[in-house]
Amino acid sequence: MSRLQDKFRELKINKKCAFIAYITAGDPNLKITKDLILELEKQGADIIELGVPFSDPLADGPVIQRASIRALKNKTNLSKIIRLVKEVRPKVKIPVCLMTYYNPVYKFGLDKFTKAASIAGVDGVIIPDLPPEEAGEFMRFTKRVKLDTVFFVSPMSTDKRIKLAVKASSGFIYYVALTGVTGARNKLGADLKKKVSQVKRYTHKPVCTGFGISRLEHVKELSRFCDGVIVGSAIVNKIENNLGNKNLVKIVGNFVRTLSKGL
Repeated sequence: MSRLQDKFRELKINKKCAFIAYITAGDPNLKITKDLILELEKQGADIIELGVPFSDPLADGPVIQRASIRALKNKTNLSKIIRLVKEVRPKVKIPVCLMTYYNPVYKFGLDKFTKAASIAGVDGVIIPDLPPEEAGEFMRFTKRVKLDTVFFVSPMSTDKRIKLAVKASSGFIYYVALTGVTGARNKLGADLKKKVSQVKRYTHKPVCTGFGISRLEHVKELSRFCDGVIVGSAIVNKIENNLGNKNLVKIVGNFVRTLSKGL
């Protein structure tokens, strides 16, 4: 059983929902990213989702796009991020997943990337622009090194697409709460519970919900029917609002603690 699967098993035994925290690696720099990973674990994050900055982030809203720009200006790349995970891994018990577009992985080399990520202690890979029906080659390499894969299901997904995604996902299924790009929203979809239940009909694997989750009431609501809650833009926005503040790590940690207490 992988570290990611083991974490969900532990949470299920304790009847808890996972709090998954997303940050963009290298925003504002890799040293602070490392400190944030440690702080977020301390403040209640069950899983860290580490975003790989990319110049053309199709699925990301303006907050994460700006974070990617800041990280790329610091010359953050996939190789440096894998090295960062390797450095921080001995101190971090919770799973760490990489969220990256396919282009950086393809340029790195599928075999080289999966081996390096696995050796560094990466637990799972999320690639928003790689649909399951096109992921066969990539998954051949992830299976060899026991890297978990995570695929997306959206409110627009057909039953056929849902079946493909749940079959291809080994870590968890990423349910997109809203259509469009990432970004904090005031309200969640009225039929979200029904949509998540539709996915759960086809799998016993964990279903985690992201996109638009920014408030304590969102976290509490989703925890009633999801296996995990993913908060990204709201955390990245907190980082952006405190750039240059020497207490940035503590401020972001306090924000995550407030949200994770809702589970």
